[in-house]
Amino acid sequence: MPVEGFKPDLSKAVGHVGEPDIVACTRRDYLLYALSIGIPEDELRWLYELDIDFGPFPTYPVSLLLKDAGWDVNSFIERWQAGGSVPGMPWYDPNKIVHGEQTVEVINPFPVEGGRFRSVKTLRGVYDKESGMLLDSVIDLYGEKDNVHYYRLSLGMFVRDYGGWGGPKGPKQKSYTPPNRPADATDTFSTTRSQALIFRLNGDFNPLHADPNIAQAVGFPRPILHGLCSYGKSAHSILKNFGDNDRLRFKSIHARFAKPVLPGETVTISMWKVPGPEPKTEGVIFSAKVGDRVVLSNGLAVLYKEPQESKL
Repeated sequence: MPVEGFKPDLSKAVGHVGEPDIVACTRRDYLLYALSIGIPEDELRWLYELDIDFGPFPTYPVSLLLKDAGWDVNSFIERWQAGGSVPGMPWYDPNKIVHGEQTVEVINPFPVEGGRFRSVKTLRGVYDKESGMLLDSVIDLYGEKDNVHYYRLSLGMFVRDYGGWGGPKGPKQKSYTPPNRPADATDTFSTTRSQALIFRLNGDFNPLHADPNIAQAVGFPRPILHGLCSYGKSAHSILKNFGDNDRLRFKSIHARFAKPVLPGETVTISMWKVPGPEPKTEGVIFSAKVGDRVVLSNGLAVLYKEPQESKL
């Protein structure tokens, strides 16, 4: 049932830019992330800091959506509110937040040694989806000292039960439909029962992924796996199969989180190579399933045909 009396003031909320928030990471964070998304032990370029080809896996920066500048456990609610409150947005229960969709775009390759970054969040839209509310935001990551624009992270967060207030439905999304042919490549990701407990150490300490009581209170049988975990593994499968496992060929990836994965389930990733949207690029449409249940849909990754160095 919709929450009675809930109604955002879109004239104040949409377009709001939050105060810059400082986030940080080190090579240790890169290693943990690669392990947490299931990269196998023989791919040392992602798992061993002394490997000649070592570097951060290209989707690592999504971890900075909620991580802070420290290395201790933090408060999910406080991190979600980083950058300050949004004018015109009434209070809503953060335990009702689930990830709806995510785009990661490389502007400049991330520093191999890690660093400190300014995270700037802009609320682009607030949409009424009847069963809930969709918050469309973009977060830009800039080097704290060099001011380089490294990444743009676009995300849609769905807040369950906060729809039905008569707001706009939102623009029609681009559709990435798999070609009508067998997949060009498939991969499997056998998650463990502790997968979410490991992945949360990257910085997303939402209790939904650890606390059975909270998971059951919002309608799940037990804590669910972060959508960004299977998202990261899908990116790895794509880069390995179509991009020589070279982080400098990675341009962007988008997907919708269709259904949750329960830790312990096996995810099958299907991939189809398609023409790229821009010159010197190629595309990979992908989806991920647990059995017949689609967990990632509307997926498109874009790779450069040749490695790209920094644009600086």
